Amino acid sequence: MNKRIVELQERIMRIRSALQLIGDMRPGVLSRQGSAGKEYFQVSYTHKMRSRTEYVRPASAARVKREIQAYKRFKALTQQWIDAALELSKIRGKEGL
Repeated sequence: MNKRIVELQERIMRIRSALQLIGDMRPGVLSRQGSAGKEYFQVSYTHKMRSRTEYVRPASAARVKREIQAYKRFKALTQQWIDAALELSKIRGKEGL
């Protein structure tokens, strides 16, 4: 079997394993709003082609930030999976596998 095929298959397996470890996630950008004494946070995102903005309590800001980071990790991993899968498919097509 082609060495590159094995490498790609192993990479896809590592990506799958990493995806299983991702916990709660959400899309968006978290920003601090307001002035001293009246600070609050907003999370803005687009979902199903609709822009949304939600208010976030300061006590929840750290959790929301972690969820946004998890979503970014999810997106990066799925893009890597797609890239590897496309390359794998092209190699198999050329080799008639």
